[in-house]
Amino acid sequence: MPLTPPSTAATAETAFTRLLTIMDDLRMNCPWDKKQTLESLRHLTIEETYELSDAILGGDMSEIKKELGDIMLHLVFYSRIASETNDFNITDVLNGICEKLIIRHPHIYSDTEVKDEQDVKRNWEQIKLKEGNKSVLGGVPASLPALVKASRIQEKACGVGFDWEEKSQVWEKVEEEMQEFRNEFNAEDDSKIDHDKAESEFGDLLFSLINYARFININPEDALEKTNRKFIKRFQYLESKAKESGRELHAMSLAEMDVFWNEAKKL
Repeated sequence: MPLTPPSTAATAETAFTRLLTIMDDLRMNCPWDKKQTLESLRHLTIEETYELSDAILGGDMSEIKKELGDIMLHLVFYSRIASETNDFNITDVLNGICEKLIIRHPHIYSDTEVKDEQDVKRNWEQIKLKEGNKSVLGGVPASLPALVKASRIQEKACGVGFDWEEKSQVWEKVEEEMQEFRNEFNAEDDSKIDHDKAESEFGDLLFSLINYARFININPEDALEKTNRKFIKRFQYLESKAKESGRELHAMSLAEMDVFWNEAKKL
């Protein structure tokens, strides 16, 4: 049985070495860890990423630290598995990201001059194209949730200068898309509504709203998730107050439910 690595580490280097040692021990001796593959870890990594996101939105620094540790374990785990087939190891991973950062920050490690963060983003995208990317949008993962993907698409297009000049222009686009969406529902007979076209117009409206959010420095994913949490909290308050009064929600009128809902808003 392997000896337990020391419980304290004075530096980041020794702490990281301790993690690598533990990972080696687990991979060689733990039945569960020995069985894992890149594919079997994938869904767990996605779950850990969402848990980190929850901790960040909750502002819980203790949880953030814990979730960062879980994700760090996964990164080390993937590298350990790959090293067993001589594809790469953790040293290759770390050197790879170091080289990438140096190349993509010529304003730090070379003589390129930049005025602001927009210049940095434009340089980043231009360097990626020189590295062989066929499209500025090629780096946007296909499996990203649609809201996040829309934000990333717009950011990358902006990075090469494809963007509106003023936020007022973007808001005009929002209003235009809203009107086009409303126009699809003007028919008195629902059976005459073209739902495919309405869906398309609704997508355009969302895309334009996400674009406007970017112009006013609002992350739409964070904004929507905070609204989700706010709604859940208020609705659960409504449920608890209804239960206290011996009522069932489905038996209450909307006006009756609104009383508790407005109480929740004040809280």
